[in-house]
Amino acid sequence: MTSEELLQIAETVQAEHANFDYEVNVCMGTGCMSQHSDKLKATLTKEATASGKHCHVRQTGCMGLCAAGPLVLVDPKNSDKDILYGGVHEADSYELIASLDAKPVERLLTRLEHYFDGQQHIVLENSGHIDPEKIDEYIARDGYQALVMALTEMDPQSVIDQISKSGLRGRGGGGYPTGLKWGTVAKAIGPQKYVICNGDEGDPGAFMDRSVLESDPQRVIEGMTIAAFAVGASKGYAYVRAEYPLAVSRLTASLREARRRGFLGNNICGTAFSFDIEIRLGAGAFVCGEETALIASIEGLRGQPRPRPPYPAMSGLWGLPTLINNVETFANIAPIIRKGADWYAGIGTEKSKGTKVFALTGKITNTGLVEIPMGMPLRQIVFGIGGGVPDGRKFKAVQTGGPSGGCIPDEHLDLPVSYEALTNVGSMMGSGGMIVMDDTSCMVNVARFFMEFCMTESCGKCIPCRAGTAQMFGILSKICDGKASHADLDLLIDLCDVVKHTSLCGLGMTAPNPVLSTLRYFKHEYLEHIDHQHCRAGVCACGTKDASQLAAAEVTA
Repeated sequence: MTSEELLQIAETVQAEHANFDYEVNVCMGTGCMSQHSDKLKATLTKEATASGKHCHVRQTGCMGLCAAGPLVLVDPKNSDKDILYGGVHEADSYELIASLDAKPVERLLTRLEHYFDGQQHIVLENSGHIDPEKIDEYIARDGYQALVMALTEMDPQSVIDQISKSGLRGRGGGGYPTGLKWGTVAKAIGPQKYVICNGDEGDPGAFMDRSVLESDPQRVIEGMTIAAFAVGASKGYAYVRAEYPLAVSRLTASLREARRRGFLGNNICGTAFSFDIEIRLGAGAFVCGEETALIASIEGLRGQPRPRPPYPAMSGLWGLPTLINNVETFANIAPIIRKGADWYAGIGTEKSKGTKVFALTGKITNTGLVEIPMGMPLRQIVFGIGGGVPDGRKFKAVQTGGPSGGCIPDEHLDLPVSYEALTNVGSMMGSGGMIVMDDTSCMVNVARFFMEFCMTESCGKCIPCRAGTAQMFGILSKICDGKASHADLDLLIDLCDVVKHTSLCGLGMTAPNPVLSTLRYFKHEYLEHIDHQHCRAGVCACGTKDASQLAAAEVTA
């Protein structure tokens, strides 16, 4: 496949679409599919055919605004402005199709244009605009140009240099410089090298990787293939959670199409480079998001981490040099090669370049998937894009980084989102989960929830994590029940230190973070539970007390 052949395919697709006056894109990501958007698409197609209008009804991946689903995006050929409908159901199909050459259906308009204000789509640029199962539609939007460019105009080191210069850091949570990792694998010695895509996101409330795999799987395949060329790998594995059946199905179909078009297999694009990818399903163990545990799982072993060094870059899958990046990291590769490192480095902050995809969930008006440039303040994300806290409630905290992250209070809402800034306030970027909490949340109970998750998901290999998280959960439960003492709180703090500094892998090392961050900003709630058996949110077993009861308790104390 040459650049000219790619252009030819793109022109053919564009000519076919030019025959239509309207494109009606139906979101068929998991969120909208759960509300029967597949049936909606079938009915829209039927109505379009019956109407005689030149209309192309297409399935797409996630459009981002999940709270308003099922979503339909209408793209009139003679207009620069798309029309986004929300809450569309089968019964609305006739009216929607009939409105294509008339006024929009007012009652179905989302009226949430501000949701996209400030967003900058790089990873999600094709989501909602292409059929994820049709490779030609991906090619028509510059797909595989970067791979052809890398294979025919660049050498492996030049590719690595571009990724390094771009400032891209791993989007799986650690934030390790991507180019540095690639360079290490490229220099490693071994008869075989591997590239692994980590699609095992397990953070509560996170669905970024799932949406990318469902919406634009060819983008991930292209990124993995460029990476393989850069580091000298000939075999790749995409490790995806089995709980993501739609993502697995679309990735499987996309791998087949990529092989058919010559982007995978032997002598890719007529060059000497050969590479192929297999899918491996994860069984739902959170610890398998850790790269050495993931490697063990692919090898057919129990998913448990191992001490590092040696790092996977030197001794990974079957003891051979292995590159591991997550879905979002690979999704950034093609546009960086295509548009240049300087373009990407011009987005974001000094040390956190590019954009970041977040799953915005919790007590927020506009739940969904967002992609923002690094450096955007939390306030703009929560109250601008997210629409703020619903039902007139008061914002309390936003939790980032999943079970490994921390809770950030309103005093830090003007914090710019970056790796360093989040770490400085006791949280972390993580893979991109962002859970908003209002004043109905008890922060002690929140810490207990995440600790229970970590305790349950611990692989049990090392004592600090296996026993420490269980002990911490027990103390947090005791505090929530109003039966704890200050000695218990002191013991909890000591356990946080031990577990953080002596656990084998990242799961244990970061498990205390939700406790530490809530103690840092909401210690008064811990003390209210201990001293007065009072939960201000009213969600714990110790109950609540009114102002007079609290005053009396203060006097007694």
